[in-house]
Amino acid sequence: MNNPDVIILNVGGLKFTTWSTTLQRFPESRLAKMLDGNDPAFSFLNGQIFVDRDGVLFNYILDILRTLQISLPKDFSDYQRLQREADFYELYPLADLLRQEHVLKPRREILEIRFLLQETQAFFRVFGSCSKTLGELAERVTVFEEKLLGNNWKNHDHASQKPLIPCTLERSSHHDLLFQCGTDYSDQLVARYVSIKPDQRKLFNGANVLGLLVDILLKEGFHLISTRTVSADEKTECYCFERLRQSDAFTISSGQTQQDTPVQQAKPTQKPKRK
Repeated sequence: MNNPDVIILNVGGLKFTTWSTTLQRFPESRLAKMLDGNDPAFSFLNGQIFVDRDGVLFNYILDILRTLQISLPKDFSDYQRLQREADFYELYPLADLLRQEHVLKPRREILEIRFLLQETQAFFRVFGSCSKTLGELAERVTVFEEKLLGNNWKNHDHASQKPLIPCTLERSSHHDLLFQCGTDYSDQLVARYVSIKPDQRKLFNGANVLGLLVDILLKEGFHLISTRTVSADEKTECYCFERLRQSDAFTISSGQTQQDTPVQQAKPTQKPKRK
């Protein structure tokens, strides 16, 4: 039994099945009005609506109508063609946003780790071009302190079973993250352990912390592009990574378009209706 609320479209030879309410998400659009049968660009054939347009690009448009979010693949490049299709269907808020390619395109992101080893202490400084990434990383890194008795730090490669005190991470700026592990001989002998989620271990050895940090970054899509020694005397090593960060999803409505996060608000202008 046919359901009048289910619409089958043939767009350039590709078939799509959706609810009529999905096509009517933008009431003033050409897509919403096509069910009236008065638009010659939409032909009814064998129970289907035929549209002589690009079916591959319509797949993105239909996904946006279903989710009301714009989240394109990292390798997507047909912004102008997709904008042209949005104009054809009179989805003007979408077309306005697509004209701002720089907002939607993935961004090249640089992250640098500086690792300094001094006797029983290891110091880490992580610098990133994207403050959001540093904030996310800071939420995953925890440094724990344990006050020790005596001065034999070699017995403390593993944290004790008693509760450890978490320390506040140092953030000198939105683009910097600093922390350390090992022992500190200032007023009292203190051992510092680093834990990086999702790994639950508390690591004391600086080389182990470095290895875990690098492994996590690689799993997050970063690629190691260079290593160098900043200072041979101080034994400071630098590891540089990069990746393409997918832009945040945008929520789109019939009246305006706004980003899910407040970092970059898009303010498109509603176009007049076509006659």
